[in-house]
Amino acid sequence: MALLTRIRTPRDLDRLSPEQLDQLAAEVRTFLVDAVSKTGGHLGPNLGVVELTIALHRVFDSPKDKVLFDTGHQSYVHKLLTGRQDFSKLKMKGGLSGYPSQAESEHDVIENSHASTVLGWADGLAKANQILKKDDHVVAVIGDGALTGGMAWEALNNIAAAKDRPLVIVVNDNERSYAPTIGGLANHLATLRTTDGYERFLARGKDILERTPVVGKPLYETLHGAKKGLKDFIAPQGMFEDLGLKYVGPIDGHDIEALESALTRAKRFGGPVIVHCLTEKGRGYQPALQDEADRFHAVGKIHPDTGLPIATSGADWTSVFGEEMVALGKEREDIVAITAAMLQPVGLDKFAKEFPERVFDVGIAEQHGAVSAAGLATGGLHPVFAVYATFLNRAFDQVLMDVALHRCGVTFVLDRAGVTGTDGASHNGMWDMSILQVVPGLRLAAPRDADQVRAQLREAVEVTDAPTVVRFSKGAVGPAVPAVGRVGGMDVLREAGSERPDVLLVSVGALAPMCLEIADLLDKQGISTTVVDPRWVKPVDEALAPLAADHRVVVTVEDNSRVGGVGSAVAQALRDAGVDVPLRDFGIPPVFLDHASRAEVLAEIGLTAPDVARQVTGLVSRLDGRFETARRTVEPARD
Repeated sequence: MALLTRIRTPRDLDRLSPEQLDQLAAEVRTFLVDAVSKTGGHLGPNLGVVELTIALHRVFDSPKDKVLFDTGHQSYVHKLLTGRQDFSKLKMKGGLSGYPSQAESEHDVIENSHASTVLGWADGLAKANQILKKDDHVVAVIGDGALTGGMAWEALNNIAAAKDRPLVIVVNDNERSYAPTIGGLANHLATLRTTDGYERFLARGKDILERTPVVGKPLYETLHGAKKGLKDFIAPQGMFEDLGLKYVGPIDGHDIEALESALTRAKRFGGPVIVHCLTEKGRGYQPALQDEADRFHAVGKIHPDTGLPIATSGADWTSVFGEEMVALGKEREDIVAITAAMLQPVGLDKFAKEFPERVFDVGIAEQHGAVSAAGLATGGLHPVFAVYATFLNRAFDQVLMDVALHRCGVTFVLDRAGVTGTDGASHNGMWDMSILQVVPGLRLAAPRDADQVRAQLREAVEVTDAPTVVRFSKGAVGPAVPAVGRVGGMDVLREAGSERPDVLLVSVGALAPMCLEIADLLDKQGISTTVVDPRWVKPVDEALAPLAADHRVVVTVEDNSRVGGVGSAVAQALRDAGVDVPLRDFGIPPVFLDHASRAEVLAEIGLTAPDVARQVTGLVSRLDGRFETARRTVEPARD
């Protein structure tokens, strides 16, 4: 690592020779494999952008010039070149974020790790530069996968409106987002990849024609003036140029000299430019290149030589869902699946293998996916749209106005719901049970274990006149949590064993084991507790209010924002039923959570069994104190 350790700022790259730059690229790849194999992280995407990132930082002057990364998972090389080379705690508490972070460096701008937003950011920054008369450059790096998102094209439409506003768009084209990129845009980029570039053709033509006597130069100018039609014949870049965007490429994304040349030309151009770079995800690491599914997009801890995981865990929530989808697919021909460019991460890969004609990958386009699901349902099918909980935020209007308003039987399966931890603020699935509370007719299930994932998924796809949602956590699924009884549609997980129990504890989803632990701790304090799992948390079960009336205190515990979540819905249901019982809701505070393990985040926000039990004990004690004060007030004094 002789060269890498000497790089503290991007300007340290300026003094390196071409041979040294190639050596640096090799050192960066060696570092990435060694470091990420110990911590886990986004390995494949970063192996693919080593030369591109080096070239960007040699041509542009960050942080004066703004280098922006879409999603940000491919920013590890950027971190290394901007003085952050301690990856020992990558994505861990107190360590580097897995995405750009303003708290880490002045070289980082965008922290939002949702795809297809970078061009909107770039458009705004370029407009600000123009108004404030700054000469800063704005460079947006976006993958071909992210270009499948509608927001990217909305931004391109606006960017192209100003022909004299400098902005460089670098398309990092590796034919993949997580899995191979699909759709019409992917086909267009593939055509560009496999056709001789116009720039090279025109350069050769100019050289020949300018040496031709008399007619050479006029003929070249005529040829150049007719370049639009010619370019469509030589290479179909017309899609970008029709928008008013100059196109440069395709460029070998692993040739630093070619990249610098293209980026320098784009930098000098006084308007918006697209630089199309061809890169190889997982480059330089054979295990990644052999992983056809996603080229080691994101890995856990692995053996660096083989790429094999160091430890294997038991069944996870995602695989349980995926297996049940296959079973449902065999039973019902009307079940179809939708994914937004995440077939494997959301567990639909087995369903796709079994029923390839019944899976629709819409690209990074959650809004379109939700509307398409409404159409599929209206057409007589039952679509299951599997998506990370945090990404459903992007399709809220479509869930509300297209699916719910039209009473379409669509099931949304929300993976990674609740605190996810290591991927940081924008990957926590902590908002879904709040924002979906306002959707009329929508029914929302929060399974507590694998058995309930299977059962509630089946219940969800039986609903034909309203949207249904099934949400579950990230990682390994624990042992089954058996019910000891049923009240209405709710499972009773623990009975209080007294005529007038103290606490009704409403457990939501995967927090059931923790809620049973809370009940045990309260029992040791002499506080009797009933624990129920509503199973379907929206709408609130009609049997909950009468059950709450038989207890002194109601406590809700959820892996979701406290603002507008299940606790708020339960409180409203009790008020509507005229049940005047104190309620205490526990959940996630309305803050953006720093990256750390799930357990560390839950401890930080006080969502652990000891923390909740301590507060509930205090609440019951205060009620006991008020009761005793009231009793003394009304009882006559004794002689």
